[in-house]
Amino acid sequence: MNVFRTKSVEASIAETVEPEHQLRRTLTALDLTVFGVGVVIGAGIFTLTGRVAAQYAGPGVVFSFAIAAFCCALAALCYAEFASAVPVAGSAYTFSYATLGELVAWIIGWDLLLELLLGASVVAQGWSSYFVALLGELGATWPAGIGPGSDFNLAAFLMVALIGALVCYGIKESLRVNLVLVGLKLFVVLFVIVAGIGFIDKDNYSPFVPDAAGSVGAAGSWLHAPLVQTLFGIEPQVFGILGIVSAASVVFFAYIGFDVVATTAEEARNPQRDLPVGILGSLAICTVLYVAVALVITGMVPYDEINPDAALANAFLEHGKDGYATLISAGAVAGLTTVVMTLMIGAVRVVFAMSRDGLLPESLARVTARTGTPLRTSVGITVLVALVASLTPIGKLEEMVNIGTLSAFALVSLAVPVLRRTRPDLPRSFRVPLSPVLPVASALVCLYLMLNLSAETWLRFLVWMLVGFAIYFGYGYRNSRVGTTNEAAADAHLGQ
Repeated sequence: MNVFRTKSVEASIAETVEPEHQLRRTLTALDLTVFGVGVVIGAGIFTLTGRVAAQYAGPGVVFSFAIAAFCCALAALCYAEFASAVPVAGSAYTFSYATLGELVAWIIGWDLLLELLLGASVVAQGWSSYFVALLGELGATWPAGIGPGSDFNLAAFLMVALIGALVCYGIKESLRVNLVLVGLKLFVVLFVIVAGIGFIDKDNYSPFVPDAAGSVGAAGSWLHAPLVQTLFGIEPQVFGILGIVSAASVVFFAYIGFDVVATTAEEARNPQRDLPVGILGSLAICTVLYVAVALVITGMVPYDEINPDAALANAFLEHGKDGYATLISAGAVAGLTTVVMTLMIGAVRVVFAMSRDGLLPESLARVTARTGTPLRTSVGITVLVALVASLTPIGKLEEMVNIGTLSAFALVSLAVPVLRRTRPDLPRSFRVPLSPVLPVASALVCLYLMLNLSAETWLRFLVWMLVGFAIYFGYGYRNSRVGTTNEAAADAHLGQ
């Protein structure tokens, strides 16, 4: 079995003009940057910042965001080079297919689906909590029996269904709505920063890095402790240096999304120029905003008094600014909407690419003439995310999103020097500096952050991978377009 067969860059690009598989090129550099900011700014600011500061790192959460941003920046450079050289839908999946082989490409595609599907479901549940809270602040109520924490979260279901309908309608239309919501979200985030500065008490920054204490997880269980601490016999802890690093692995969830920009490569008007701008530009904007918000919230409220639920809104409530809290909740609703939308669009494009290659049913890669999008796949992703978000307690699994993303980042980083060596002739409008040093460093940083996730997360990840291998060897390998093409070529050669 040749599970490491590769698909040439030329073959990938040639498939983008097949009528039944052709996406429309309508996106500009601005569209892609807004797309990236739309998915990155959301869960991190509105749901993670306060919780991680309170439970893991104190004001030192600023360093956690910086560490996570450094990891993402290294990976972003690798993504930018690949996206400029291989402007094809599928992001890391497509990149690795051309360099590391089919099995690795499948692993990355399967990991990306874990990131995008689970991420959209987690954020949809967070959105429902903010939505219900906003209704309460406006004097309305949502029935508890069909709200967050119930057996059927109708708010999350309806939100995903509406977003899914928009995604099915068309990519350009989706991004027009995204642009408006991102504008509202950025206004609220900037408002939080500017308004919050006036309530900062510098005493809340002392100590900036609290002394190490306690343990990660319930009763110090090894399942809930970071894997690296379990492997090397380090006592699990929060706060201190190890707490900051552990927090970096958690807040990494806040940066997930810039890589989704690469999934829209086939829909960019000038992908060689616009994709690097969209990827690196969105990451830079979001890093500055995350660090600023982390400084504001830990300055407004002592870290051990931060309310992990809706931390930003509650910080202003504690200072008697009820109106500010309502505005922040509205911004969170808008912000999390764009995150769910972008993650779903990314998931559709990954499934589209894998199906076009035959690793999943080819019918999922057919686009409709009116919208120029894979309608069947869009509907399927919408139904799946809506059911998971409304029927399961998936919010407890957000670390699964991190481990899936980090593994994909690590493999993409390693693929950069491989493609440099195997295809030095490919035109690249963007090149990672100091290759192979930076790509290898990126992979190592990603691996270290993965090791700082809990053993329980690693066990769940292994189960997910086993399911993926079963699908690949049971269906994907036998139906691979590359494999059948190679077999046909071999048969023709033998017949001569």
